[in-house]
Amino acid sequence: MVVEGIHALLQNEDSIAWMGHASDANSCLAYLQQQLPDVILMDISMPGISGIELCREVKEKYPGVFVIGLSTFNQQSFIQKMMENGASGYVLKNAGREELIEAIHTVVKGKQFLSFDAATALRKPDTQNDIPVITRREKEVLELIADGMTNNEIAQKLFISSTTVDTHRKNLLAKFEAKNTASLIRMAAHAKII
Repeated sequence: MVVEGIHALLQNEDSIAWMGHASDANSCLAYLQQQLPDVILMDISMPGISGIELCREVKEKYPGVFVIGLSTFNQQSFIQKMMENGASGYVLKNAGREELIEAIHTVVKGKQFLSFDAATALRKPDTQNDIPVITRREKEVLELIADGMTNNEIAQKLFISSTTVDTHRKNLLAKFEAKNTASLIRMAAHAKII
């Protein structure tokens, strides 16, 4: 839905040509061996390798390609890591058409673009007391992880795939900046999320 939504926003823009999309890091890297776009809108949350890691790899192999981080994550640490790994911009998924087009045009000129929300997050003092914002589904998964359930058990209970559960688990680890599940549970309990 996100890919189709972005395509719909950009398809009538004369100055932008949509070259395609990739659903994960491996298909993105395979695509780049065939064609090189000027700009990649890169989701941070994807199966397997995260967008943060993929951004670094793309910039190492194809330094001329501009990357704009695209995410629901509005945390300072995500934005900083994405920019440190070579992204030229960062836009939240709630951005409108004009902001997205402005971001693309800005990075192509070699300048950086941060959406208003991302720039505000970067200006906030980074405190350890910040409680990450998690989705309703992530909270459900987190509670079931805390109950000791495996990915397969969680998948069956929530009627989703185990791959989706694994993606939620990785997102939760990243949002809490936790090294493992045990520290994730401890941090979530400390923050009174579970």
